[in-house]
Amino acid sequence: MTLISFFFWFCFFIVFYTYIGYGFLLWLLVKLKEAFVPTPVMPVSNPEFPEVTLFITAYNESRVVEEKMKNSLSIDYPKEKLHILWVTDGSSDDTVEKLQCYMNIHLLHQPERRGKTAAMNRGMQSVNTPLTVFTDANTMINREAIREIARLMNDPNVGCVAGEKRILKQEKESATGGEGLYWHYESTLKALDARLYTAVGAAGELFAIRTSLFEKMPEDTLLDDFILSMRIAQKGYRIAYCKKAYAIENASKNIREERKRKVRISAGGIQSVIRLKALFNAFRYGWLSFQYVSHRVLRWTISPLAFFLLIPLNFALLIQETPPFLFYQLTAFLQVVFYFFAFIGWLYSNKSIHHKFFFIPYYFLFMNLNVIKGFSYFWKRRELPAVWEKAERN
Repeated sequence: MTLISFFFWFCFFIVFYTYIGYGFLLWLLVKLKEAFVPTPVMPVSNPEFPEVTLFITAYNESRVVEEKMKNSLSIDYPKEKLHILWVTDGSSDDTVEKLQCYMNIHLLHQPERRGKTAAMNRGMQSVNTPLTVFTDANTMINREAIREIARLMNDPNVGCVAGEKRILKQEKESATGGEGLYWHYESTLKALDARLYTAVGAAGELFAIRTSLFEKMPEDTLLDDFILSMRIAQKGYRIAYCKKAYAIENASKNIREERKRKVRISAGGIQSVIRLKALFNAFRYGWLSFQYVSHRVLRWTISPLAFFLLIPLNFALLIQETPPFLFYQLTAFLQVVFYFFAFIGWLYSNKSIHHKFFFIPYYFLFMNLNVIKGFSYFWKRRELPAVWEKAERN
């Protein structure tokens, strides 16, 4: 085996395992586990109804304040046990003025903007309920969400509950419709992860923690939701996944806004890999290490690089091999077709036309390219303030 063929097969395995193989392996492991280990029966409801703080961070969210408050006040949970906390640090529009009209909330505000993580650190000092549910100002949660979360928290081994993120389908979908497809796939993996051992991280749109497990995070943290939830898993608690508790969010306004968001998330992923490096110790963390590396680390580090190396390595092998190995011919052909379809998808996206047949390869290419850009963003981000320009949504 030549050096080129070795690197080709290495990249091929990494890409296949990351995006397809892990899902199949995870499904198989879950089926084997559930065939031999009885699934514990969870109570249908939580008769105790622990006190909960609904924690909302907001920066210049005047446009959605009324809708978010209407959504929050309609939650099916004992009113005397549900406390609503808004942290609006740095907001310069009339977000604060609108919230001051509500008597049944706790509002924290300071003129200085130091970023979302700093706002979370500051706000958590005011939380004295056993459970804290985090949600974004621009996402709406279902009425039963907190009941379902509290039910899962009956298990003392659960330290965090990840809700499901759903992208609102537009009447006329733009190219950013791929965001919904991605989150549908991601939700499937999260559910399987949780059934095997633990979900790997939580999305900030909706997740809950035991308040006592909160750890103050560095203010430059890019993925506060992921770092916070994984620190809890690192302590030995499970992250449960709750499909019955979900947050609905609009897709990004356009592909430029989606690019901005993806680059920042990718940079945050690289930062998370560095800060959670202790989780590479499989002898200490076992299944958590396996799931973390398979589901997150490969996506944020090696896999995008391997993906883009595949095509030059493939063509180098076609030139080197005489006659070319049939498999190399097939993979080269499939890659050319993939990039051609992605190019058509890119043309359609510029015209705000959505066609799944072409858009799926384009969005896959788009995601991996933004991970590469995330490396550069992360390097620059080390000297930038903790605040960031949020992506606009429909």
